[in-house]
Amino acid sequence: MRILAKFNLILVLIFATAAAVIGFIAHRFLESDARDRVLEQAQLMVAAAGGMRAYTADQLDPLLEAHPMHMTRFISQTIPFYGATEVFNYLRKTYPAYSYKEAALNPTNPRDRAVDWETDVIEYFRDHPDEPRKVGERTTPDGELLYLAHPVKADPSCLMCHGMPGAAPRAMVAAYGSDHGFSWKAGEVVGAQIVSVPYAEAEAVAGREFKALMVSLGLVLVATLLLLDLGLVLVVIRPVSRLSAAADQISKGNLDVPEIPSAGSDEISQLARSFNRMYVSLAKAIKMLESQ
Repeated sequence: MRILAKFNLILVLIFATAAAVIGFIAHRFLESDARDRVLEQAQLMVAAAGGMRAYTADQLDPLLEAHPMHMTRFISQTIPFYGATEVFNYLRKTYPAYSYKEAALNPTNPRDRAVDWETDVIEYFRDHPDEPRKVGERTTPDGELLYLAHPVKADPSCLMCHGMPGAAPRAMVAAYGSDHGFSWKAGEVVGAQIVSVPYAEAEAVAGREFKALMVSLGLVLVATLLLLDLGLVLVVIRPVSRLSAAADQISKGNLDVPEIPSAGSDEISQLARSFNRMYVSLAKAIKMLESQ
């Protein structure tokens, strides 16, 4: 096997190993970055929901409570949870894969009742009361979703409506009945604020970025290999080939071989100068033998 082939084989093995390591690290990084970006979207949605809840409690509720209809009819729009959910229902008309729900084990409004996986999230917060949030993934017919959940704890003000049915506003009992949404206890985890964000698109973007990175890396490695081959041919292989050809001619008795160019201070140039001195000494010795 020629030197260039051996050199290329070694470099290919080195480059392949380096590409595998870089690819592994890059893939992990891009997946982590995609997850972080999706999580940022979920956190933004939670913050928006918090803003809507605060707006409902601080500005909308006082206005609606003063309305005469409030005395005879329960106005859902005064409930912060309801307001945040309604806003995101409008958002889902444009972005159906995004969802927001304040799921509860024992809600007043049946639409807020937790489904199986939401119940598991709520139970997690009940078992881990110090956990401020939970992040997870789940598979749906629409693809992978990442969810961000925060516990919902009953504070004393909640008990005005969710304590005992007899103490709850009559309009609320008339609207939703007295068999659910009550018996909450202060400080108890009664539900979870859950935001779900599609993960598939972020994964697809990460996949495209990874593919582009590996293609670019492959092109760089191929270009590097070609440049190294060119340098090896010009600096090593060509001078050594000239030395080999001159030595072959001399071994056949041809003493008219021109001296090998030896300009420079590298090892190849030093070898060429040594070869030239040997050649001159050999030629003189042969001539002396022939003259005797």
